[in-house]
Amino acid sequence: MVERGNKRAPGRVMRLKGPLVAPLDKETGAMTDEPENKDRRGFLTCMAWAGAATVWTIAGGIPRSRLIGSAEAATTDSFTFAQVSDSHLGFNKPVNTDVTATFQEALKDTVATKPSFIIHTGDITHLSKPAEFDTGAQLLKSTGLQVYTVPGEHDVLEEDRKSYLNRYGKGTKGDGWYSFNAHGVHFIGLVNVINLTGNGLGSLGKPQLEWLAADVKGLTASTPIVIFAHVPLWIAHKDWGWGTSDGAEALTHLARFGSVTVLNGHIHQVMQKVEGHVAFHTARSTAFPQGVPGIAAGPGPMPVAAGDLKKYLGIRRVSLVTANAPLAIVDTPLAG
Repeated sequence: MVERGNKRAPGRVMRLKGPLVAPLDKETGAMTDEPENKDRRGFLTCMAWAGAATVWTIAGGIPRSRLIGSAEAATTDSFTFAQVSDSHLGFNKPVNTDVTATFQEALKDTVATKPSFIIHTGDITHLSKPAEFDTGAQLLKSTGLQVYTVPGEHDVLEEDRKSYLNRYGKGTKGDGWYSFNAHGVHFIGLVNVINLTGNGLGSLGKPQLEWLAADVKGLTASTPIVIFAHVPLWIAHKDWGWGTSDGAEALTHLARFGSVTVLNGHIHQVMQKVEGHVAFHTARSTAFPQGVPGIAAGPGPMPVAAGDLKKYLGIRRVSLVTANAPLAIVDTPLAG
């Protein structure tokens, strides 16, 4: 659970890989080795266990965690939705030769949490092929739930991007951006994969930024905002293109809101950053993990030990207890 409020630890980052959560160095992107002192403002370190869903609570810059299922963690949620990401249907490499099966398993786990709907944060397909989109549509439909999507760069490899927009673009603006309301929360789906810049950084572009400003103009400052896009809106690792070049400009239009949650995929691992009133969360893939900044030579599928793959894949569950409460965010691996 990530509690909103002005007493935040600005600009700190957490990354979840297997059993350990550790902060990343803001300059290099590498995980720090030294345990941090929880009494110091802005230090956000604690331990989780691979295979066990954990609730995180951050208040005044000090976190604590507890396993789901404990008496303290039990709540009656009035509203829950799920995030899945980076299914890469069509991918077939040694790290995962059956991404369809792991996506199916992720969707089964998702349905078991009884969410109101699913958000897929992009790279539904691996090569934008019609058969890959058809498989994705069939699997998502099998959940019986409303599904909201944004494209990843692998979904728009065609020059005209018709395969994605024909399936998911109805009622959207521009390249597929849109918004909707649910249970007092305003959701905004952004597209930042059409005109990649630099080393592959995402880009929103002026038309979308102008639309965003107009979209939130009539909302009260107390309205909880959830942004979802494929590439992280913050610069998670510039050299690998893990960020959005004009993401900071987008956030200026959200500065007056007290609760802003940003959900992304793309990097196939959990990183979290809290900056002021904005909480950023990237998600695991359902297909394969990627290398770790500061450790791996570059991005791309990361081989893991035999039998360990599902520890690196997973889903996300997000809950709103009341309109005035913070969102509770739980990331769960497919296997322990």
